[in-house]
Amino acid sequence: MAINDIMVKMIKNKAFGAIGKPIFNMDYICASASATPNRWWDEVYSRPLTVEEIQEIIDAYAKTAKLCMEAGVDGIEVHAVHEGYLLDQFTMKYTNQRTDEYGGSFENRYRFPAEIVKAIKKTCGNDFPVSLRYSVVSKTKGFGKGALPGEEDYVEVGRDMEESEKAAKFLQDAGYDMLNCDNGTYDAWYWAHPPGYMPENCNLSYVKHIKDFVAIPVVCAGKMTPSAAAEAIREGKLDAMGVARQFLTDPEWVTKLMEDREADIKPCINCHNACFTMAKYEGTANIQDLTDSMKMARCALNPRTMQSKKYKIKKTSKVKNIAIIGGGIGGMESALVLNQRGHNVTIYEKSDHLGGVFIPASSPEFKKHERKLVEWYIREISKYPIKVELNKEITDINTLEADEIIIATGSEPKRPPIKGIERSMDALEYLSGKEVGDNVIIIGGGLTGCEIAYNLILKGKNPQIVEMKNDLIAVKGVCLANSSFLREMLALKKTPVYLETKVLEIKEDSVVVQDKNGKTIDLKCDSVINAIGYNPKPLAKSSKKVHIVGDAKKVGNLRTVIWRAWDVCMKL
Repeated sequence: MAINDIMVKMIKNKAFGAIGKPIFNMDYICASASATPNRWWDEVYSRPLTVEEIQEIIDAYAKTAKLCMEAGVDGIEVHAVHEGYLLDQFTMKYTNQRTDEYGGSFENRYRFPAEIVKAIKKTCGNDFPVSLRYSVVSKTKGFGKGALPGEEDYVEVGRDMEESEKAAKFLQDAGYDMLNCDNGTYDAWYWAHPPGYMPENCNLSYVKHIKDFVAIPVVCAGKMTPSAAAEAIREGKLDAMGVARQFLTDPEWVTKLMEDREADIKPCINCHNACFTMAKYEGTANIQDLTDSMKMARCALNPRTMQSKKYKIKKTSKVKNIAIIGGGIGGMESALVLNQRGHNVTIYEKSDHLGGVFIPASSPEFKKHERKLVEWYIREISKYPIKVELNKEITDINTLEADEIIIATGSEPKRPPIKGIERSMDALEYLSGKEVGDNVIIIGGGLTGCEIAYNLILKGKNPQIVEMKNDLIAVKGVCLANSSFLREMLALKKTPVYLETKVLEIKEDSVVVQDKNGKTIDLKCDSVINAIGYNPKPLAKSSKKVHIVGDAKKVGNLRTVIWRAWDVCMKL
């Protein structure tokens, strides 16, 4: 069950709402500075907090900080005048229409976070360090609308740089000892949780600017590279680099950097497939599996993150010879796990290289970290006694002398029964380097289709998207930070998008489509890319000694490929 299903029942069904109210009291928990729509479902409005409730929250911050201090914690960070969270909602005119002492003027809007630090200092002493998570600029154009990188000609409805210069000094003077900075709100979530499409060090220039207005340490987070951070620190423009997601992927990140082993670091690819799975698209609230909502801060690339007991490597008591058919990510992950467990492993790969379809999938220029990931896997495989046979296609598993066989042969593109479909190319053909003309129609507006459209835009091409659903990237598991960037970028670039539209025929120089009203449209184009998805392509069926992993089992994402490999290999 998805969270949005629960929310809908809570709000629209009185009986269900009454039963669930002791646990999910939506009227109580949906509170803000003013009556504003919920970012995840705009039919739900937050009620304004009362002054009494504000004072209770301030008191709770102080008491919690005191508990932390008594437990031996060296300092605390207040969350947050950042990302559009509660305190941030009070600071922005956009979300604060109050007329009491917590609204209106600059001082009133920033009163709440100021009173929090004063209460903490009064309770814990002035020497107890208190940091503040702080968004320098909101990068917000309106409800559910952010400002993309390079988009400077917009009206900021949140905190602009001029106000931020004043706010940073005000918050410092209130008592905060450090500012831990980035940009954005939930309306511009791709700044606070940058997906792969965002530039590296995307927040750095803003944070460096704000440091000139305070005397306290300033930290910058958001797709930071160690080299850029080190340079900024040497120049006195920054005091520290903030790191979070990279630790989920590789907990030894700092150690490897200090030992000059950067190539050994398993790179975070900013996919949000396990750390932030909150999806949102037209007609839904938070379309997130309930099980995912209770298992946040996992990592698609590292199943052991927050699941160390489940995925603790145990040496096998019975060493087996295990054949892996397919040298993609699923096959290589399986090989590494099985090797750690003590088995003898051989990978059979029909091409002349490892990496599988992830190599073309990582070809767009914004997939730099994905390319690093492939390099990391190949490097790791070479470190261990894992036998790799390239240019070795297995067509009959009975020819293998193995105790266990793992099928990691991936998937194949769907070929819809569309007249003229042979005139199109598959997404992987395009990503593998097949040339396209200037005007390209993409059939399918899921994640792959939208990424290809963005890639074409970066190449100076003119893409159009045809999608049968009522929104782009209408799929669970794709974080709103990722999907909103692509939707907004395509809108900014004025990319034609035909929703609730099906393809009738692919002609020599056009595609005939039909919209939801039955109207037929002839879309001119030079090339057509089929991006409607894939079907599993297992070489053989599962049996006692044959195990299927990755997309060969069920088409998913990198998380499902890697986690399924562990689930299988931990039992062999």
